[in-house]
Amino acid sequence: MTFSILTINPGSTSTKLARFEGEVCVWKDTLRHSMEELAIFGAVADQFDFRMQHIRSALAAHDGEDVHLDAVVGRGGIIDPVPGGTYRVDPSLVQRLRLGRPWDHPSNLGGVLAFALAESWGAPAFIVDPVSVDEMMPEAKVTGLPELVKPSFLHALNVKAMVRRAARELGRPWDAVNCVVAHLGGGVSVVAHRKGRAVDVNSANEWGPFSLDRVGGLPVGDFVRLCFSGRYSEGEVRRKLTSGGGLRAYVGTNDMLEVNRRVEAGDEEAALYRRAMVWQIAKEIGAQAVSIGESVDAIVFTGGIANDGGFIRMLQERVQWIAPCLVYPGEDELLALAQGGLRVLRGEETARDYASSVIR
Repeated sequence: MTFSILTINPGSTSTKLARFEGEVCVWKDTLRHSMEELAIFGAVADQFDFRMQHIRSALAAHDGEDVHLDAVVGRGGIIDPVPGGTYRVDPSLVQRLRLGRPWDHPSNLGGVLAFALAESWGAPAFIVDPVSVDEMMPEAKVTGLPELVKPSFLHALNVKAMVRRAARELGRPWDAVNCVVAHLGGGVSVVAHRKGRAVDVNSANEWGPFSLDRVGGLPVGDFVRLCFSGRYSEGEVRRKLTSGGGLRAYVGTNDMLEVNRRVEAGDEEAALYRRAMVWQIAKEIGAQAVSIGESVDAIVFTGGIANDGGFIRMLQERVQWIAPCLVYPGEDELLALAQGGLRVLRGEETARDYASSVIR
């Protein structure tokens, strides 16, 4: 039996949609939203009616009025810590997604929109591997300061989809392989994925290597002095951490293609900071191989920067002695959402209940 699934991935200025028959994409669309259109809404949850109207118009344009859906799957938002998996969206999960805490992120609308649309067809709604998946070993959460615990935030949807893909390529069950996965995008998630679980991760916003515009780990003493120097407000410091640091802070751009052009033109400063980014990512891959604690079957490179052959070659030169390297550029999140829903519809996986899965 072939199942018809609609997938929804809300972004900061877009809503990405796709309808699948099984794993075959029937159509895909990106609905663009201008900053001016979104500026009138106080919180992401307030955008619900606006985005829903655009989604229904797109559905009608692509499929007419007679489309049948067996499930609607939305991008998982930032919720309480939960194990990885596919979660059935119910009113309690909708309520949690609408809170917009700890961050008011557009992905929180994925499950809310999916739930409302699915009701129209009497179909189930799901989210898959949300950002707040937490499968970390207890010892991996210890920071050295009891008041602070290392959080688990990662590009879980893409990371877990790529582990499954690597396992197929290796001819092994996905929960029997050990992979270090480096998701290389605006943020960098380097994950120790041991036999079906993400047992350690650097946490892309505040730990590990710097990325295109995030700072990664910092010298704590100097950072404290910077925070209390009077030069910056708390908001300005937070923006530096997540959007004003990394490669952008050093060379004035977060466009890797532009950085590469400068390097090829002989810009030694750009070359230094590109090498430094490679160096830090490679060190984190080594650290996460140690976190796995046994032989590593593959190192997986994914995310947008994995399209940069030169950057990946520099990384491979440093880490390929650990394990074979597999490169899966980009992140097909809409397909990953569909696959998560399909596993439940086909009986290969049992949908999780959010309320009973939260890690206290």
